[in-house]
Amino acid sequence: MPMPRLLSGLTVFALALAALPAWPQDAGALTGPVRVQFTTTMGAFMIELDTARAPLSAANFVQYVRDKHYDGTIFHRVVGNFVAQGGGHLPDGTEKPTRAPVPNESGNGLSNRRGTVAMARTEGPHSATSQFYVNIVDNHSLDPGPSRWGYAVIGRVVAGMDVVDRIASVATGSRGPFAEDTPLQPILIESAQIVTDLARPQ
Repeated sequence: MPMPRLLSGLTVFALALAALPAWPQDAGALTGPVRVQFTTTMGAFMIELDTARAPLSAANFVQYVRDKHYDGTIFHRVVGNFVAQGGGHLPDGTEKPTRAPVPNESGNGLSNRRGTVAMARTEGPHSATSQFYVNIVDNHSLDPGPSRWGYAVIGRVVAGMDVVDRIASVATGSRGPFAEDTPLQPILIESAQIVTDLARPQ
Protein backbone atom coordinates (compact mmCIF):
# COMPACT_ATOMS: atom_id res chain seq x y z
CA MET A 1 0.00 0.00 0.00
CA PRO A 2 1.40 3.39 -0.88
CA MET A 3 2.51 4.66 2.50
CA PRO A 4 6.00 6.15 2.92
CA ARG A 5 8.37 3.67 4.51
CA LEU A 6 11.67 4.81 5.98
CA LEU A 7 14.59 2.43 5.89
CA SER A 8 17.07 2.35 8.72
CA GLY A 9 20.04 3.73 6.83
CA LEU A 10 22.38 3.40 3.89
CA THR A 11 23.42 -0.10 4.92
CA VAL A 12 19.88 -1.41 4.69
CA PHE A 13 19.44 0.49 1.43
CA ALA A 14 22.50 -1.20 -0.05
CA LEU A 15 21.39 -4.63 1.12
CA ALA A 16 17.97 -4.12 -0.45
CA LEU A 17 19.57 -3.06 -3.71
CA ALA A 18 21.64 -6.23 -3.76
CA ALA A 19 18.50 -8.30 -3.26
CA LEU A 20 16.76 -7.27 -6.49
CA PRO A 21 14.44 -10.03 -7.70
CA ALA A 22 15.15 -11.86 -10.94
CA TRP A 23 13.22 -10.27 -13.79
CA PRO A 24 12.63 -12.54 -16.79
CA GLN A 25 10.48 -10.14 -18.84
CA ASP A 26 11.98 -8.51 -21.92
CA ALA A 27 11.99 -4.90 -20.78
CA GLY A 28 13.58 -3.79 -24.04
CA ALA A 29 10.43 -4.72 -25.96
CA LEU A 30 8.76 -1.42 -25.08
CA THR A 31 10.36 1.40 -27.02
CA GLY A 32 7.67 4.05 -27.31
CA PRO A 33 4.81 5.62 -25.38
CA VAL A 34 2.04 3.23 -24.41
CA ARG A 35 -1.45 4.41 -23.52
CA VAL A 36 -3.95 2.34 -21.60
CA GLN A 37 -7.64 3.18 -21.27
CA PHE A 38 -9.45 2.08 -18.13
CA THR A 39 -13.21 1.81 -18.38
CA THR A 40 -14.81 1.81 -14.94
CA THR A 41 -18.32 1.91 -13.52
CA MET A 42 -17.71 5.64 -12.89
CA GLY A 43 -16.38 6.49 -16.33
CA ALA A 44 -13.18 6.13 -18.34
CA PHE A 45 -9.69 7.52 -17.95
CA MET A 46 -6.49 7.05 -19.92
CA ILE A 47 -2.91 6.76 -18.72
CA GLU A 48 0.36 7.03 -20.60
CA LEU A 49 3.20 4.81 -19.44
CA ASP A 50 6.73 6.21 -19.43
CA THR A 51 8.58 3.33 -21.04
CA ALA A 52 11.86 5.26 -21.10
CA ARG A 53 12.10 6.07 -17.39
CA ALA A 54 10.25 3.04 -16.03
CA PRO A 55 10.98 0.27 -18.56
CA LEU A 56 10.64 -2.70 -16.21
CA SER A 57 7.49 -1.43 -14.52
CA ALA A 58 5.93 -0.44 -17.85
CA ALA A 59 6.63 -3.88 -19.34
CA ASN A 60 5.15 -5.46 -16.22
CA PHE A 61 2.04 -3.26 -16.40
CA VAL A 62 1.51 -3.88 -20.11
CA GLN A 63 1.70 -7.64 -19.60
CA TYR A 64 -1.00 -7.47 -16.94
CA VAL A 65 -3.15 -5.45 -19.36
CA ARG A 66 -2.57 -7.97 -22.14
CA ASP A 67 -3.46 -10.79 -19.76
CA LYS A 68 -6.77 -9.04 -18.88
CA HIS A 69 -5.70 -9.10 -15.24
CA TYR A 70 -7.29 -5.74 -14.45
CA ASP A 71 -10.66 -6.55 -15.99
CA GLY A 72 -13.16 -7.15 -13.21
CA THR A 73 -10.98 -5.78 -10.39
CA ILE A 74 -11.90 -2.88 -8.13
CA PHE A 75 -10.46 0.27 -6.65
CA HIS A 76 -10.15 -1.21 -3.18
CA ARG A 77 -8.43 1.71 -1.43
CA VAL A 78 -9.47 5.32 -1.91
CA VAL A 79 -8.21 8.21 0.23
CA GLY A 80 -9.56 11.52 -1.02
CA ASN A 81 -6.52 13.66 -0.27
CA PHE A 82 -4.03 10.98 -1.14
CA VAL A 83 -4.51 8.19 -3.71
CA ALA A 84 -6.95 5.89 -5.51
CA GLN A 85 -5.52 2.37 -5.57
CA GLY A 86 -6.63 -0.72 -7.45
CA GLY A 87 -5.65 -3.50 -9.78
CA GLY A 88 -5.42 -6.43 -7.42
CA HIS A 89 -8.75 -7.37 -5.85
CA LEU A 90 -12.07 -8.72 -7.06
CA PRO A 91 -15.36 -7.19 -5.83
CA ASP A 92 -15.62 -9.71 -2.97
CA GLY A 93 -12.14 -8.71 -1.78
CA THR A 94 -10.33 -11.76 -3.10
CA GLU A 95 -6.80 -10.92 -4.22
CA LYS A 96 -5.96 -12.12 -7.72
CA PRO A 97 -2.80 -14.20 -8.31
CA THR A 98 0.16 -12.26 -9.69
CA ARG A 99 3.50 -12.86 -11.32
CA ALA A 100 6.84 -12.24 -9.63
CA PRO A 101 7.43 -8.72 -8.24
CA VAL A 102 9.07 -6.06 -10.38
CA PRO A 103 12.28 -4.29 -9.30
CA ASN A 104 11.73 -0.86 -7.78
CA GLU A 105 12.32 1.96 -10.29
CA SER A 106 11.55 4.84 -7.94
CA GLY A 107 14.89 6.51 -8.68
CA ASN A 108 13.87 7.31 -12.26
CA GLY A 109 13.40 11.06 -11.74
CA LEU A 110 9.60 10.95 -11.83
CA SER A 111 7.80 12.40 -8.82
CA ASN A 112 4.51 11.38 -7.18
CA ARG A 113 2.64 14.47 -8.33
CA ARG A 114 -1.09 14.84 -8.85
CA GLY A 115 -2.27 12.76 -11.79
CA THR A 116 0.74 10.48 -11.91
CA VAL A 117 0.39 6.69 -11.78
CA ALA A 118 2.70 4.61 -9.60
CA MET A 119 3.20 1.05 -8.45
CA ALA A 120 1.71 0.11 -5.08
CA ARG A 121 3.75 -2.22 -2.90
CA THR A 122 4.23 -3.52 0.60
CA GLU A 123 7.01 -2.43 2.95
CA GLY A 124 9.48 -4.44 0.88
CA PRO A 125 10.96 -2.10 -1.74
CA HIS A 126 10.82 -4.67 -4.56
CA SER A 127 7.37 -6.08 -3.85
CA ALA A 128 5.22 -4.36 -6.52
CA THR A 129 3.22 -6.70 -8.73
CA SER A 130 -0.06 -5.63 -10.36
CA GLN A 131 -1.50 -3.01 -8.02
CA PHE A 132 -1.19 0.64 -8.96
CA TYR A 133 -2.41 3.97 -7.66
CA VAL A 134 -3.20 7.40 -9.04
CA ASN A 135 -1.98 10.37 -7.02
CA ILE A 136 -4.92 12.64 -6.21
CA VAL A 137 -2.60 15.36 -4.86
CA ASP A 138 1.14 15.96 -4.90
CA ASN A 139 2.60 13.22 -2.68
CA HIS A 140 6.29 14.03 -2.53
CA SER A 141 6.62 11.95 0.63
CA LEU A 142 6.29 8.86 -1.58
CA ASP A 143 9.38 9.80 -3.61
CA PRO A 144 12.75 8.21 -2.81
CA GLY A 145 15.21 9.82 -0.42
CA PRO A 146 18.96 9.45 0.15
CA SER A 147 18.43 6.49 2.46
CA ARG A 148 15.00 5.13 1.52
CA TRP A 149 13.23 3.59 -1.43
CA GLY A 150 10.25 5.40 -2.85
CA TYR A 151 7.21 4.34 -4.82
CA ALA A 152 7.92 4.09 -8.53
CA VAL A 153 6.01 6.47 -10.79
CA ILE A 154 5.44 4.80 -14.15
CA GLY A 155 3.21 7.24 -16.01
CA ARG A 156 0.43 9.80 -15.79
CA VAL A 157 -3.25 10.30 -16.48
CA VAL A 158 -3.62 12.01 -19.86
CA ALA A 159 -7.42 12.01 -20.09
CA GLY A 160 -10.26 11.57 -17.62
CA MET A 161 -8.68 12.96 -14.46
CA ASP A 162 -12.16 14.21 -13.62
CA VAL A 163 -13.25 10.57 -13.44
CA VAL A 164 -10.37 9.79 -11.08
CA ASP A 165 -11.41 12.75 -8.93
CA ARG A 166 -14.96 11.38 -8.79
CA ILE A 167 -13.59 8.00 -7.72
CA ALA A 168 -11.58 9.76 -5.02
CA SER A 169 -14.69 11.48 -3.66
CA VAL A 170 -16.86 8.42 -2.98
CA ALA A 171 -17.91 7.34 0.50
CA THR A 172 -15.47 4.86 2.03
CA GLY A 173 -15.22 2.73 5.12
CA SER A 174 -14.99 -0.91 6.14
CA ARG A 175 -16.27 -3.54 3.72
CA GLY A 176 -15.45 -7.21 3.35
CA PRO A 177 -11.80 -7.90 4.18
CA PHE A 178 -10.89 -4.21 4.10
CA ALA A 179 -10.82 -2.50 7.48
CA GLU A 180 -10.97 1.05 6.11
CA ASP A 181 -10.74 3.33 3.07
CA THR A 182 -12.57 1.00 0.70
CA PRO A 183 -15.49 2.34 -1.38
CA LEU A 184 -18.76 1.28 0.21
CA GLN A 185 -20.16 0.86 -3.30
CA PRO A 186 -17.58 -1.12 -5.32
CA ILE A 187 -15.93 0.74 -8.21
CA LEU A 188 -15.26 -1.84 -10.89
CA ILE A 189 -12.60 -1.71 -13.60
CA GLU A 190 -14.65 -3.14 -16.45
CA SER A 191 -11.73 -3.24 -18.87
CA ALA A 192 -8.17 -2.05 -19.44
CA GLN A 193 -7.10 -1.80 -23.05
CA ILE A 194 -3.96 -0.66 -24.84
CA VAL A 195 -4.99 2.12 -27.18
CA THR A 196 -1.53 3.23 -28.33
CA ASP A 197 1.31 0.77 -28.40
CA LEU A 198 4.26 1.78 -30.53
CA ALA A 199 6.48 -0.89 -29.06
CA ARG A 200 5.55 -4.02 -30.98
CA PRO A 201 2.83 -5.40 -33.26
CA GLN A 202 -0.24 -7.06 -31.73
